[in-house]
Amino acid sequence: MLKHIVMWKLKAEAEGKTKVENALWMKEQLEALVGVVPEIRSLEVGINIKDGEMAYDAVLVSTFDDEAALASYKMNPEHVKISNYCKKIRESRVVVDYWI
Repeated sequence: MLKHIVMWKLKAEAEGKTKVENALWMKEQLEALVGVVPEIRSLEVGINIKDGEMAYDAVLVSTFDDEAALASYKMNPEHVKISNYCKKIRESRVVVDYWI
């Protein structure tokens, strides 16, 4: 299994929403992919309860069978829609993929 972790630092305001509103939107949209994107084995999104210069605002923790499944997830049209929006509202993004 492959663990896929993504963290985002969001803009204070973007696309007419506050940082908190965008984080909640991301959580709702990404978690709704479970059952829609067959490659997802597990997926959860957390919104950081702490604020600070070094803190990230949201995290995605998901698992996939292998790198091919992760690549397929990334290209799924439903994921692409969410990803395109996330690119507009983020300041930065970091990712870690590792075998479990």
